[in-house]
Amino acid sequence: MKSNGLPHERMPAQKEQTMAQDNDAMDAVLDQALRNFRESVHAWSDAAYSRPRRALAAAPRRDVWRLATGWALAGVLLAAGVSGGLYVRHEQDVEKQAKLAAAREAEHERLQADLRAREEQNLLARVDSDVSRDVPSALEPLAALMDDSSSE
Repeated sequence: MKSNGLPHERMPAQKEQTMAQDNDAMDAVLDQALRNFRESVHAWSDAAYSRPRRALAAAPRRDVWRLATGWALAGVLLAAGVSGGLYVRHEQDVEKQAKLAAAREAEHERLQADLRAREEQNLLARVDSDVSRDVPSALEPLAALMDDSSSE
């Protein structure tokens, strides 16, 4: 009987019964295959766990000392590398601070020289004003009298 694609169409009872028997047979085959797989996995696990293993031999004392010496040397080299880098960094910082201190000192000396130069200029200006008088201060009254008499 040919299906016309309708969803409500039922199969004949005999066909349903043969399909159920086929499904039961397939279930039995699948169960047997899974059972065989499980048994083979258990057999492999038992064989893997029960097989004899070789115990690792302890390392000879000479090899232990060689390994310890290698690690100690690696530690020393690491410490030397780190301390060398820190030393170089410290020297750069000291050099930078010395340059800054020298620059500050040079600026301070320049300011001191400018201050001294201003003081000298003020002193020279005062001396110049004292020297550039027409008449010394002690003779000013006499010079004032002479100015009065010459204007008459």
